[in-house]
Amino acid sequence: MRTLDKLGLRSQFTLASRYPPEVSFPVAPHQPLIPGLPRRIRKVGAPLGVLIALGMLTGLIVILLTLSNPVGTAIGFTLSCVAMTVVVLAYLWLDRWEPEPPRLLILAFLWGASVAVVISTILQLTMEAAINPGVTDTVSPLSVVLGAPLTEEAAKGLFLVLMMTGRRRNELNSMTDCLIYAGLVGAGFAWLEDILYIGAGETVSESLVTAAMRLVMAPFAHSLFTTMFGIGVYFALQQRSAIVKAGCVLVGYAAAVLMHALWNGSSLLSIEAYFLVYFLWMVPIFGLAIALGIASRRREQRVVAAKLPGMVAAGLVSPSEATWLGSIRARKTAITEATRLAGRPAGKAVKKFAAQVVELAFVRDRIDRGFGDEWVSALLQEEVNGVAAARAAAPALQSLAGYPPRPPVV
Repeated sequence: MRTLDKLGLRSQFTLASRYPPEVSFPVAPHQPLIPGLPRRIRKVGAPLGVLIALGMLTGLIVILLTLSNPVGTAIGFTLSCVAMTVVVLAYLWLDRWEPEPPRLLILAFLWGASVAVVISTILQLTMEAAINPGVTDTVSPLSVVLGAPLTEEAAKGLFLVLMMTGRRRNELNSMTDCLIYAGLVGAGFAWLEDILYIGAGETVSESLVTAAMRLVMAPFAHSLFTTMFGIGVYFALQQRSAIVKAGCVLVGYAAAVLMHALWNGSSLLSIEAYFLVYFLWMVPIFGLAIALGIASRRREQRVVAAKLPGMVAAGLVSPSEATWLGSIRARKTAITEATRLAGRPAGKAVKKFAAQVVELAFVRDRIDRGFGDEWVSALLQEEVNGVAAARAAAPALQSLAGYPPRPPVV
């Protein structure tokens, strides 16, 4: 049986010596918390009515496309679903450490596939009418190179701007969160746009060629463009000045527009220009985006590891639990062990406890970086209560008290 020590984890003594408990946590209520008792902490997510409305809007757009070209749209729908499933799964893999609320993830995708498409289409039609009044059967190169990037990146990025406001700003805890939401908005937009372009082919062979160019060559293109906006939003959230915040968002938006414009412009010049931009610009930037996402997730783990000694000192986490709560691999092993010993519900309870600890660590980190206010301070106490409630609802944690076993004394 694989134990946590075999994964090469530090003991609780090494952990505490590296990350001394320099920060304090409020004490959870002394009265026992009843497992299953509804928490007072706000539940962040998308209203079900909004999801249904956006889903219906997305379905209506697909139906309208189907009426114009049933065969081409069917091909586009099938192939685009396959390609975007890969994209979405990649972002869900990145989201393993601090999973975002499922409703918000669905909302991000549907926003890209409906609201962003409708807004950008209206703006592009208006812009095209101003550039070429009276012309309705052609699209000017200026609209392709500049109009589409300006409108589409603004419509997609609006979702992230809205996420910065209200209670949902707490979900943007790290660069990883910004990358995930930006990527899913881009995936939703690409999903519907790919159906449109593939379905526009006059023959099956033409539709398949378009599918190869869009789905094989660049399934992550729109997500990559919106990633630039997401990076700008992340840096905006680290600022206190409203002017500087706006500047960070605008720089991110400008970077997204630039990348999109280069991509669209290269396709109008020649096939050589297209592949030149693809291999010398898009692929390296995509590689850097992957490295950034992985590095950001590792930083999230370091933040949690740094706050664990303080949680131990406050009695929220036991020393043995602290040894596996700071690592994805160790956490997964602990959940697997709890499931083996006490069943699937026990494993889910341990997983929920671990996720709640991560949420508490990020709130504490926000305060330590000087971004605490009355709302964040109240949220800190609620997250502490949430950790206590999750712990009470996970009796299987007692069976993990011996993991990892202490190293032998020699």
